[in-house]
Amino acid sequence: MLNISHQKVGKKVHEQFELHSLNTLHTPRSAVILKRWLIGISIVLLIVMFLPWQQNINGKGDLSALAPQDRPQTVQNAIAGRIEKWVHKEGDFVKKGETIIIISEIKDDYFDPKLPQRLQEQLSAKQAAIESYKAKIAALSNQIAALHKNQQFSLQKARNKVTQGLAKVTADSTDVVAEQVQLAIAQTRFNRGDDQYKNGGIISLSEWESRKLKLQEVKAKLVSYQNKQAISKQELINARIELNSINADYAEKISKAQSDQSSAYSSLAAGDYELAQLTNKIANVDIRRQQYHVKAPQDGYIVRAIKMGIGETIKEGESIVTLQPANPQMAVELFVKAMDVPLIQEGREVRLQFEGFPALQFSGWPSVSVGTFGGIVKVIDRVDSKNGEYRLLVVPKPNDEPWPHQLRMGSGVYGWVMLDNVSVWYEVWRQLNAFPPSLKRNLRKMKNQDRKRRRNKIGRNQKARDQQ
Repeated sequence: MLNISHQKVGKKVHEQFELHSLNTLHTPRSAVILKRWLIGISIVLLIVMFLPWQQNINGKGDLSALAPQDRPQTVQNAIAGRIEKWVHKEGDFVKKGETIIIISEIKDDYFDPKLPQRLQEQLSAKQAAIESYKAKIAALSNQIAALHKNQQFSLQKARNKVTQGLAKVTADSTDVVAEQVQLAIAQTRFNRGDDQYKNGGIISLSEWESRKLKLQEVKAKLVSYQNKQAISKQELINARIELNSINADYAEKISKAQSDQSSAYSSLAAGDYELAQLTNKIANVDIRRQQYHVKAPQDGYIVRAIKMGIGETIKEGESIVTLQPANPQMAVELFVKAMDVPLIQEGREVRLQFEGFPALQFSGWPSVSVGTFGGIVKVIDRVDSKNGEYRLLVVPKPNDEPWPHQLRMGSGVYGWVMLDNVSVWYEVWRQLNAFPPSLKRNLRKMKNQDRKRRRNKIGRNQKARDQQ
């Protein structure tokens, strides 16, 4: 009964004696079954602990586009205006350059319907004025050239006149000298005759009177020649003064013509400036009139109208509608914690679960997951985005099940970035201690990059030495 002996007598005792207490002493069968289940489960869990487990980093994000131009955008108008007509409505597909709405002008500077025609008339008038300025400049240039030529001619003429005056003064001076000699001779003869007449009557009275008359004539002629010489000298002085005044006179005329020419050049420059302004204004008016039709910047769907009412005014650069580009290259914006970013590299595989699509995800065993889709890390932001998290851009994985075509921009996404394979017990231990995932692959990659950089540096140094 106490199971001291190897001989079992419990069965015989139960057959001979019906004792209730003996029936309560044996181990219940349910306990034995429970023990066996617990042992089996423990063995299974122990085996599971040594199974491979793929580490992962989970995150949450939204569906977006890889290229910025493929993401939803707002369409703005370039000018202020009033909505006159909606050509398309929400949900319509529009092609690039197709008109979405038509607006009208609200600025009084552009109310005139014939504004381009009037600007063209102003442009023609300004061009004619510029041609007149050019003609005036050419005429003044010719006038200045003629003045320079006339100045040279007048100077040559004045120089000739001075030369003539010098010659005349010289001739008159010679005449004066000759008359002075004649006067001296006549005076000598008169003195001799006067002495002869008074002291002996050698000469007659008529001879004495003749010599006296000759002396008077020579004196008169000398005075005449001296006067003529004085006049010649005055004429020479006047010729020299005239020669000097020619430069001053022509300098004044040439300066005035050059001043008029400078004024014409200034007017021409002002005309060119006004012409450029008119040309610019005409171009701006033409472009502004083209802005009355707000067009789609690219192919896409009109998602939402921001300004709606007919007659409603809009400001410059104000958003009118939201446009979703057609056929965008889908990507997932996945946000992960900052502590997990160093473990992620471009090209890492990602498993994605889209909202609205049923899925059963085993993060450690992606091969048995159901309803998830594959992706590849394409971009890792270098600055945090929100709440200290970093954004990953994930694109579809090649040669994997394509993403559903029903996906829409902004849909929620859950993602798991797949890392290295470890044992289940290691992953449980890591999670309990809040340790980061394994860095083995990342460390190997960093070492390989360091070795590659060192090799490149040695190669560059060797090349530099060879060149020297």
